[in-house]
Amino acid sequence: MPGAARPTAELPAPLRVPFDDLFWRDEYDPIVETDAELAAIVERADLPALLAALAAALGDPSILEPGLRPPLTLVDTFGHPHGGMTSAQVERGREVALAALVRLRDSGIRSVGILPREQVDAILDFLTNGRAEYWPSLKHELGLAPDKNGAPDFVYADLAGSREFRTLVIGAGVSGIAAGYRLMQAGAPFTIIDEAPALGGTWWKNRYPGVRLDTPTFGYSYSFAQKTDWPHQFAEGGEIHDYLAEVADRAGITERIEFGTRFDSARWDEDASEWVVVLSGPQGTEERRFDAVISALGQLDRPHIPDFPGLETFAGRAVHSQDWDETVDVEGKRVVVIGTGASAYQIVPAVYEQVDHLTVFQRSAPWMIPADNYHERMTDTFDWLQRTVPHYGQWFRLWTLLLGIPGRFHTVTAEEGWSGVPLSVSAKNHEVRESLIARMAEQYRDRPDLLELAIPNYPPGAKRMLRDNGVWAKALQAPQTTVVSTGVGRITAEGVVDGAGVLHEADVIVFATGFKASDFLDGTDVVGRGGVELHDYWAGDSRAYNGITVPRFPNFFLIYGPNVNGVVAGSGHLMIERAAEYAVSAIGELLRRGARSLEVTEDALDRFVSWVDAGNRRMAWGQEYISNWYQNAAGRVVTIWPYTNVEYWAATESIAEEDYTFD
Repeated sequence: MPGAARPTAELPAPLRVPFDDLFWRDEYDPIVETDAELAAIVERADLPALLAALAAALGDPSILEPGLRPPLTLVDTFGHPHGGMTSAQVERGREVALAALVRLRDSGIRSVGILPREQVDAILDFLTNGRAEYWPSLKHELGLAPDKNGAPDFVYADLAGSREFRTLVIGAGVSGIAAGYRLMQAGAPFTIIDEAPALGGTWWKNRYPGVRLDTPTFGYSYSFAQKTDWPHQFAEGGEIHDYLAEVADRAGITERIEFGTRFDSARWDEDASEWVVVLSGPQGTEERRFDAVISALGQLDRPHIPDFPGLETFAGRAVHSQDWDETVDVEGKRVVVIGTGASAYQIVPAVYEQVDHLTVFQRSAPWMIPADNYHERMTDTFDWLQRTVPHYGQWFRLWTLLLGIPGRFHTVTAEEGWSGVPLSVSAKNHEVRESLIARMAEQYRDRPDLLELAIPNYPPGAKRMLRDNGVWAKALQAPQTTVVSTGVGRITAEGVVDGAGVLHEADVIVFATGFKASDFLDGTDVVGRGGVELHDYWAGDSRAYNGITVPRFPNFFLIYGPNVNGVVAGSGHLMIERAAEYAVSAIGELLRRGARSLEVTEDALDRFVSWVDAGNRRMAWGQEYISNWYQNAAGRVVTIWPYTNVEYWAATESIAEEDYTFD
């Protein structure tokens, strides 16, 4: 296309990071505590992670006695300390850990390198209670393993020769940084663009009051950037943004990002086997050519505000949670929050004590999983361990990820012929429902009217479950709070009129109404082989092989695409990294073959979608009587992954030749 130019840049040298971890620490603080002080530390420590770290530091897996293996008891509602170890196991485990900690101190061991494979396998065998199928995906996360398996297995210059192959990465959030890191390790030329003025993606955009993770912090970090000195057990939004910025700076990614640059469209030039990309940036609109495009725009990127009648007439301030404006002042104001999902669950407790009056519009009540430590800092014990026991933080992170592999799948799997529908999907699901209702009954013991509103009318797990440490119930019961369950009728200059015709006056309206999660790449045009536009190809039903590649769109990769989002198990970070690694592996495969393009087949996509659909139909969120944001307009679940991280690791382990055509 006339005017379209190939970007030129100096070929980067492959990024070399010791142990594939930007936060790797060579030496730890010396242990100077007495035996009695160490015993007190062990008393408060998480035993499986500590025992694993000590075995690795001492190079002695024999301390991991078979009788101490954590049983990995499945979690229904409340977590099981030490992975469900019995009291006898805990007592003996503390004896072993103390003796090992004393050995570590007396030996003066302050650093550990890569372990022999047999030692890694022995420690993983202990932690997983013999579940060898978990090991490959766990080794992806373990810098001490000689076969850690995330980095690219090629160097661009070795394969490309005189060929020039350039990649565009769209988005500088969690996914874009992951893609950039792996491309830098390969020494492959690439450009990252982001329409925002700063990196961070959702963690730059979401700055509303109370924003924080709703997954444990240690499950929300990169395998290649294992920060261990996190201040909170569920990190605040600013902490995550700072982490992403530090990762990008340490890796040299920040300088490769073009900020304020929007991706408008892309067209596959079949003659040249290149993507002609239209970008809007500080210098206006321009066309550039790239050999591959990686979309790292994610799922929760485009805010959704329902078309409420009269919205444009409101005289106060109106803001969506993702587009929070720091000039919005809620102090002493009448505030209406529309929605009771994840963002509302954080905003409401954060502002209710500041406002004159708070009105919460609830369409459907959320189920909440107990998490009494939701707002707590990491403990002093943890801080000491991550500073003094070599790589304890990494082992604790691995233990967190391991516990998340089975997650709560067993609580949300539907039982055929179950009589409790539509309020539960199985006997276990019903048991969880009753347990959560009992917890709410205690929280609302003085407000039976609110308890009635707080109990969801759908099965646990059918929609995103939130973290409960009591602050939501406390905020709803505050004298200045009103909960409305009759829906939004219309919006006027004075406030919001509910479905019963009652006006709720407002100075500020907060739309906690979610995102267009099923509308991938909304607002862009991507035209593939044969002139087919991506959204026309999807026809409202977003589909991608492994959530990454789409037939007729060669050399185009999605990270966190359709059906790649875990809600009751696993680590989203691992899935993001695997998708980025898959895309980089595909680029390596093109270079090895001397091919210009690769394209997934329709048969491969159909097979993958059938498998995913079958999995989702077994889950609470996939029942035909359920409506949630996981579904598209036709009712098909298009955002959720119904299997474990182990299955996703296996699915993305290699570029299966039979699933692609190469040109």
